[in-house]
Amino acid sequence: MITKDMKIGEICRNYPDALPVLKRFGLECLECQIADLESLEHGAGVHKVDVDKLLEELNRLVKN
Repeated sequence: MITKDMKIGEICRNYPDALPVLKRFGLECLECQIADLESLEHGAGVHKVDVDKLLEELNRLVKN
């Protein structure tokens, strides 16, 4: 399960299928230099993304 306190880089490495979802929400995470330091919640806030909707989609994806 992906949580909002996980680092974006950790999500990208552990759940590569999540990358298209992150990109669709405007989070170009692989190109971000602070992906290993920034939590999903912080990154979503910076990009004005609803973190709860993002988490819902990410976790639906990783459960399949």
